[in-house]
Amino acid sequence: MTTALPALTPLQNTLWLTLCGRALDNRLPHPVLGDRMADEIVREVGYDYGRLRIPSSSALYIAHRARKLDEIAQRFLTRHPGAIGLDLGAGLDSRALRIAPPPTAEWHDVDFPEVVEARRQLLPDGARPHDLAADVTDPACLDGLPSHRTAVIVADGLIAFLFLEELIALVNRLVGHFPTGEIAFNGYSRFAAWAQKRVAVGGTSPASPGSPASTTPGSPNTGTPG
Repeated sequence: MTTALPALTPLQNTLWLTLCGRALDNRLPHPVLGDRMADEIVREVGYDYGRLRIPSSSALYIAHRARKLDEIAQRFLTRHPGAIGLDLGAGLDSRALRIAPPPTAEWHDVDFPEVVEARRQLLPDGARPHDLAADVTDPACLDGLPSHRTAVIVADGLIAFLFLEELIALVNRLVGHFPTGEIAFNGYSRFAAWAQKRVAVGGTSPASPGSPASTTPGSPNTGTPG
């Protein structure tokens, strides 16, 4: 028996690539990340990850970059236990379960409403302390979030799907909303194009979203807003 999930767009469906990559890493004798939740979700949904043809090198890359962002968030929350945490374009990631934010912190996973609904069906409460249904390109996406607390903001692969202007606008909104904090993004435009092709609905590959910004694979760009 499989779980019936909301219909996702081709862009939203790219979440399966990173989820399955983390699941495949978990099945290794010595996993890099050890994301058991990702493995459980893939099995529960019965997702045919074989059709994605994820090379072992890509699964390791996905696991390494997730682990690096986990470490960045954990270190920040250790120094600032009362901080806000944001995971932009969280997909079905259970980062909060892996990093275990202190009870004084406030962790938010941000993604499209359809993805948030899927998260609510598949992830336990402990893996999603606060889900925020929003498009990160929407100027109002941060409305309702506290603006007086320091913040750590991570995004795993998201920026590869943004136009450069959208990325600049997003960073400006984050810097303008939170007084201090740390930003850690990673992305890779060729990886994004490959991801969209792999999960395309009906065998049709969606067009790449323009010329997205990119960073060096496995080396998140970090910065301090404010």
